[in-house]
This record gives sequence, C-alpha cells and structure tokens, in this order.
Amino acid sequence: MEEKKLYPFRFCPLTDDYDWGSEAFLLADLGYRDTLVRDGWLAGNQMGEVMDTYMERVVGDNVYEYYGRQFPVCVRKIHVVGRMPLRVHPDDETAGQRYDFLGKEKLWYVLRCGKNAKVMLGFREDTDAAAVYGKCGDGSIDELLNTVAPHSGQYFHIPPGTPHCAEGDIDILEISQSSPVDICMCGWGKTVSSEEFDDALTIVDALDFIDYKAFKSEKPGPHLVDIPQFRVEKIELKAALHSFCGQDSPFVLYVCVGGAAAVQIDVLGQTASFPFKSGEVLLVPAECNDFRVVPTEKAAVLLELEVPHIVEKDSYINPESPASLSD
Repeated sequence: MEEKKLYPFRFCPLTDDYDWGSEAFLLADLGYRDTLVRDGWLAGNQMGEVMDTYMERVVGDNVYEYYGRQFPVCVRKIHVVGRMPLRVHPDDETAGQRYDFLGKEKLWYVLRCGKNAKVMLGFREDTDAAAVYGKCGDGSIDELLNTVAPHSGQYFHIPPGTPHCAEGDIDILEISQSSPVDICMCGWGKTVSSEEFDDALTIVDALDFIDYKAFKSEKPGPHLVDIPQFRVEKIELKAALHSFCGQDSPFVLYVCVGGAAAVQIDVLGQTASFPFKSGEVLLVPAECNDFRVVPTEKAAVLLELEVPHIVEKDSYINPESPASLSD
C-alpha cells in the first residue's frame, strides 16, 4: 500500500491562564503541552504522536538526526494584562547537563501594544549575582532592568541568561526552542503558578548562568534572528512565492501575524490549498518540498522559520527523552 503523503497542517491552541494574563501554545511538542493537528487525515493527533510516527518525513533528515523525535521549536502567543514573573533560561549545554533538555533561545515579536506596555530585557548596567539575588528577593529588581517601551512589529532576540518579562497591556508572539526550562527569578510578591514554572527550580539554580553584563541590542539584519537553532524572516506577502526546497531540506514553519495566506501544493495534478490567517501557525513538512505561498488578503504578513543545517550533534542532549516538568 502506498503511503499517504504528508501535507501542511495547522494546530489547535492550548491556553493557560495566569494572574498576569495568559499564554496560548500555538505549536508545542513539550510532553506536558502537546498541540493537536487541526485539519486533514492527521486531525486529532498530538504533535508528539506525529513526530513518533513520521519522524524525518516531518522535519527532514538533518534536523531529525540532531533532535530525534522532538519537534525542535515551540510557538506561543503571550497576552499580558499585568506583570509577568521575571524569568531566565539556560543555554543548550547547561540545560543538557543539568536537566537533559534543550536550552531556550527565544524571539519575542510584539503583536500589539496597549496602555503602559513595557518589555524588561537584561540589565541597564553591569551588575553581579549578589545584587540581583537581593533585589529579586525584595521585589526591587526592576531598578536594575533595562526597560523598553515597545511598539507593534518590534522584535527582540532573548539569548540564554537574559532576564526578561513584560508588563502592561501587550501581546507577544514567542518563538523558542522546544524546552520547558524557564526559571522564575522574581514573582513580584505574588504566588507563581506551578503550571508555569518547575517548583524545584529557583533563582539559585540560575545565578551561575545569568548574564550580568549591560544588555546590548543586536543590530538589525536581513532576518529577525539568525542563530544555529533557528532562522526567522519577516515576509510582507504581496505576491505568490514559489519554494522548491530540495530533497534534503528541512521543514518550513509559517506564523501569520497579519492578514491571511495559503500554501498550495500539487497533488496528483491538482492544486490543494491550505489556508491560514492571523494568529495561526502552518507547518509545511520536509516531505512537501515544492510549494507556493500566496496572499489571500492584501496585508498578509508572515514570519517564516527554518532550521539551518546542523553540522555537529550536541552530546549533552538526549532528544529521545520525553519533555516534562517535575511534579
């Protein structure tokens, strides 16, 4: 029997509500959060199940060789109406050695700003562990943080070791590595949900990997972020784009941040269309290596994510281990 060919698919979001707002997992393969495929003959399958069954057909040979059966990126929409707990994440080496997880490179893309919106990102000036520990303890750490008044369309690469949070009325799209490891540095005097952070990890666990240098913004380039873990480009889609990726290329991920679009592929001589609109994620599996992206509304704006070719496998990472948080 001939195998069914994979197709571009969307996902059903999973939303967690907190005192400070909410976060919706638009695409996740984290074990404790695993989004469902929305459409087609894979509808109802968790992303983890899709990876377990179709493996390199989803992500491509090179990505599968490195990451195994865990999909390598996670996409969330963060809605803030108060103040998020201040958080920080480790790099791949630290997370692999200590927790057997990936690290957590992040991109924050600002979708919308309302009243009193702020992003706190790194430190204003060089500091040290003693000062940070003390101010996290008494809730005055904001005195040391670099604060930005953001605007819609602004983006921030948040490297490992960078303390960060948002407050006010703001919506943020977060693209990160698939990892549950965020450590709470400060809850601003409020109880922090065990659904959001692992209770077993505290600021003490992060003191040796926090970057205490003054935060420096990266210079704008052709991509929003271009790091070994993933590359993200913003596309203002005004006309159809044809993508022929080749047999050895990995998956492509699209996040619509404005308007609407569709991916079209040829199936048995006919054109199949897979639409997605603002706020939705569309995964084009590696197996679909010849496709077109077309705008279905005039103001279609997409974030396109690809994983660059990976040369060397990190021996600290065990991608076969299921992602989970401690009880």
